[in-house]
Amino acid sequence: MKGLLSIRLAWSGIRKNRKLYLPYCLTIIGMVMMSYIMQALSYAPALHAMKGGSQLETILSLGKLVIAVFAAIFLLYTNSFLIRRRYREFGLYNVLGMDKNALCRVAFWENLIVAVIGLAVGLALGTLLYKLAELGLVNMIRGQVDYSIVVEPESLEFTLVIFAVIFALIMIRSLIQVRHTRPLELLRSEAAGEKPPRANYLLGLLGVALLAGAYYIAVSITNALTAFTWFFVAVLMVIAGTYLVMISGSVVLCRLLQKWKGYYYRKQHFVSVSSMAYRMKRNGAGLASICILATMVLVMISSTGSLYIGAEDSLSERYPHDSGLTLRLSRLEWMDDAHMAEIEAALDGTLEAQKVTPTAREIYRYATISGVFAGEELLTDPTEAGSVTNYNEVYSLYFVPQEDYNRLFGTDLQLQPGQALAGAYNCSLQWDTIQIGQLQLEIAGQMPRVMTMGLMKVSVVPSVVLVVSDMQELSGLESLGVTMSDYCGFDFDLPEEDIVAVHQALCESLKTLSIADGIKVQSECPILERQDFYITFGGLFFIGMMLSALFIAAAALIIYYKQISEGYEDQSRFAIMRKVGMTQRDIKRSINSQILTVFFLPLLMAGVHLAFAFPLVWQLLTMFGLANKKLVILTNVGAFLIFCVFYVVIYRFTAHAYYRIVSGKERE
Repeated sequence: MKGLLSIRLAWSGIRKNRKLYLPYCLTIIGMVMMSYIMQALSYAPALHAMKGGSQLETILSLGKLVIAVFAAIFLLYTNSFLIRRRYREFGLYNVLGMDKNALCRVAFWENLIVAVIGLAVGLALGTLLYKLAELGLVNMIRGQVDYSIVVEPESLEFTLVIFAVIFALIMIRSLIQVRHTRPLELLRSEAAGEKPPRANYLLGLLGVALLAGAYYIAVSITNALTAFTWFFVAVLMVIAGTYLVMISGSVVLCRLLQKWKGYYYRKQHFVSVSSMAYRMKRNGAGLASICILATMVLVMISSTGSLYIGAEDSLSERYPHDSGLTLRLSRLEWMDDAHMAEIEAALDGTLEAQKVTPTAREIYRYATISGVFAGEELLTDPTEAGSVTNYNEVYSLYFVPQEDYNRLFGTDLQLQPGQALAGAYNCSLQWDTIQIGQLQLEIAGQMPRVMTMGLMKVSVVPSVVLVVSDMQELSGLESLGVTMSDYCGFDFDLPEEDIVAVHQALCESLKTLSIADGIKVQSECPILERQDFYITFGGLFFIGMMLSALFIAAAALIIYYKQISEGYEDQSRFAIMRKVGMTQRDIKRSINSQILTVFFLPLLMAGVHLAFAFPLVWQLLTMFGLANKKLVILTNVGAFLIFCVFYVVIYRFTAHAYYRIVSGKERE
């Protein structure tokens, strides 16, 4: 009988508080559904069969890990809010004779019912929508898949285990909360107001300092590798700084508004500001959470969207020619004119046999070496360079013979041994001479236009191009790890399948060279590599959209619960104001004043975070070969505007719910 009574009370509590439990259940359903879809996609045979399928699996595995961790944190947070909202009801049960064990049984059944509903509906929707998600993902990565609906037992098992653990943690926390709260506290929990919080200027200044430090990191870093290293540090500083500024700054804001007599003593502002002042500590934490979630959405969707939209730009940056062949040479002596002539003859013979005339060709020799600059000397030995603490000191140097440079650019450069024409890529040229081992080069001038080669455009470190009189000047660098390469690039006015055929024929022709056994050929054809690009960028964009939807839902739930809880707290206050003559119009104006004063602060701060994060994010995007800065800027602006639309919709909905509660049109 006790068990049946507990079940009935639990179900009755859920029904009576459906406006609280319904959003919570919908959130659980959404998280379970997303978790199942992400897990099922990582096992999808159609995706594994594609070129780059293992890479996509890694991306999806990262997504399902983020969802699992976020679900655990957020559901624990929202459940604790629900339990606090039920304290008064539990207190009445306790006063009427129910002991703590009975209350725990009610809380247990409430959590179990919600968990079962969320898991059942979430898994059912996940199974139904999985194929739609798969079709969407495959379309994004330009693949093909069948339309049959399947159930992945492993995915079901994984999702059940993950959320069973999460719900077990929620259950334990709920039971502890109920058991360790005294009856009088339960009854007074809703009526007990907060003490007016004091403005903690020290914490506020610390928050401002953390944000200023994070902003400085973001705008001062000009190196992609350094950006990657400091990115997570900046993220943690922004999170901590946002919470401190929002908690302390919001209190200061209320104090300033109260001192502004012309503003504070108006009907539409007096009630709202006084209400906010008594719960700004709690409000500040909630607003900071909304701000962080909004920032995460904006950064994720803008960066992954930029990569996906700019996939073709990245592809052309990484592979500038329809057919590119890089020959890694094992000996410096093979970079002479005779071997270069043999390579050109083999390639020209193949093109003639294929009856193809390239629309453009680019053939040159280059060598590269990396190290750390100590003054004007490049240290290539890690033991000499020491521990690298500043990645801005790491450089890649590229050497090109003046003969090839003159042919490519139509110049008549005449360098003497020991001289070099220099060009800097992603850095500034700050040396008059450069010393590498026994080789010393005097910088005789700067390139009018920097020559780019190899992986320079997607390198994570700055690059310096040095045109030298002859490649044999580098003979002393072989022991230091210099790499020698020949590059041959061609463009064709042909259909894609014909370009691929010609490219493969060119690759085969290099096997006939006299030095074929001493070289390694790196084949580069954008048509063949396009699938890999879209798998990577499409997968990241898909994960970005899924997580953004999850974070938007979480932000909406936080805002909704904030408005609902404050609505019930303000009911009595507005009832008194109505009795002393406040009209419904005045109530609406007061509500709008209260909500608008704090509601859009997270959106404004998220916009500021996004603006300052842009230089750091841009450096990270360059690691993927994205060079279209205008596209990234437009994507950021578009993402912010779209998010504003979602935010306004959430505002309208939650403000309406708050108004219905405080105006007396809706009772518990």
